[in-house]
Amino acid sequence: LCFFFFFQAEDGIRDAQESRGLGDVYKRQVSTQSTGAPCRPVTHLVQMLGVALMRGLQRCAAPARLSRSLHSSPAMRAENPNSDTEVQLLRDKVAELEAKLGEQSELKIMRAEGDVNLSPARQQWQEEYLDEGTRSLLEEDAKYFLHQALSTPCLNALEKCEGIYLTDTQGNKIMDFHGNSVHQVGFGNPEVVEAIKQQLDRLPFCTRRYTNRPAVELAKKLADLAPGDLNRTLLCPGGTSAVGIAVKLARMHTGRFKTISMWESFHGASLDAISFGGEEIFRGNGVGPLLAGSEHVPPCDEFRCQFKCRSRGGCDMACADYVEYVLETEGDICAVIAEPIRWTPYIPKKEYWDRVRAACDKHGALLIFDEIPNSLGRTGAMFTCENYVVPDILVLGKGLGGGIMPLAAVVAREGLNEAGKAVALGHYTHEKSPVGSAAALATLKFIEENNLCYNAAEMGEYALGKLREAMEHTDMIGDVRGMGLLIGVELITSKNSNTRAFDEAEQVMYRCLSRGLSFKLTMGNIVTLVPPLTITKQEMDTAIDILVTTIKEVQAQSPNMTTA
Repeated sequence: LCFFFFFQAEDGIRDAQESRGLGDVYKRQVSTQSTGAPCRPVTHLVQMLGVALMRGLQRCAAPARLSRSLHSSPAMRAENPNSDTEVQLLRDKVAELEAKLGEQSELKIMRAEGDVNLSPARQQWQEEYLDEGTRSLLEEDAKYFLHQALSTPCLNALEKCEGIYLTDTQGNKIMDFHGNSVHQVGFGNPEVVEAIKQQLDRLPFCTRRYTNRPAVELAKKLADLAPGDLNRTLLCPGGTSAVGIAVKLARMHTGRFKTISMWESFHGASLDAISFGGEEIFRGNGVGPLLAGSEHVPPCDEFRCQFKCRSRGGCDMACADYVEYVLETEGDICAVIAEPIRWTPYIPKKEYWDRVRAACDKHGALLIFDEIPNSLGRTGAMFTCENYVVPDILVLGKGLGGGIMPLAAVVAREGLNEAGKAVALGHYTHEKSPVGSAAALATLKFIEENNLCYNAAEMGEYALGKLREAMEHTDMIGDVRGMGLLIGVELITSKNSNTRAFDEAEQVMYRCLSRGLSFKLTMGNIVTLVPPLTITKQEMDTAIDILVTTIKEVQAQSPNMTTA
């Protein structure tokens, strides 16, 4: 066994050297130390050795790789050249373990950011509800698109989307409380569509080195709407790219490179964004090594607080204290990057961000708010930060393009304007898209003229009231939380232990889908409800009735429910 782990660690060191280079990393770390901070070469070498050992352990994690490694180990062959029988027995045991644990482990990892696309429950739903034509289209999709954990193979196929509704290829209308967070103004909003059509006839594309009126008007509008002195904008085609721009700007301004972000967070799927993010489905399975200096802290989740605040009588801001502890201990953090409200959602107290804001100011770090999924009126204010504090950099996306055009924006403090002038922070092909900008201007205008921030606050409060009333009579509902039309319903199997109801939540989701209601599951057991901000009281009543009825039905049939 010692020989086995030695060779795995040796392979891990080789991988780390090939992908990062111990010497190169050492030199880079030395050259990027913050001014006045002592160089810590021993620490960096230990970190690299830790990466190497982790790579070795990762090689041991997959049962199939375990079997191959033992069979090919030089030490084992030298010790026992006739070990084929023993190795085959081990392979049989590994296969048995894989059958029992492999699927469950894979599904658990994939549940963090969304519902699982390879689960038996999904397969069963598809067999019962999809017709031959839809299945044929899904097979073509699976044939030509690269497979990945959270999309292809897909769930179903769509023919149309309008307002709050999706229409699949079988003609079924589905209320969409998911929408990939792009549908603040509803799908196919006529005013956004018309603005796009008119712009296509005038200026469909703007080459680099040139500007255009819609892009300038959008930057001006964002400066007018954003709080504080968030006056400077940079546009780009997607939110992940905007996150990268924001962190580069923070690095240039501070002369530092380290960041603090939250475990279980999501900031996009590129290599830099998953370094800041905190979900294994994006960070694990051989994707790394990730960006150096990407520190993480526990999220401010009072229901499942990692600091056990509930056992002390309630939240005492231990999570905020820990952020300041890391800022002080590291001493050279360039930025704290976080979603002001995590999409599960976690709803922080205002005091949390007050204290983090103050800690950033004290230790010379910037505060970056990633509002890509929950801004533009969803929380009852145009920007989520208006419920908390003003960040140094605000990142917007998803619904900014009206649910039609891909568009994101970085909105920074006036004082950061000169920080990035020596580098190309973005320089994307579609940076100042006139069509995207026209869509965004129409979206913002529609939100303002139709009082969608007010409707989000009012409908959100109404929905939370109905769901909390249902929680009093439904053991499976462990918690209801939200702000505006960003609502989470956490499903559990025991109110004493708060055990996550993974299987039950999946059943609830597919049964609701069959009844005309679509939503996202996060963390495997949290029903996340994010309808268009145009939703009416009647539509909300219909959706909640479907959800609560289904939860009670699944609860009555579940063998896992317990009062202990």
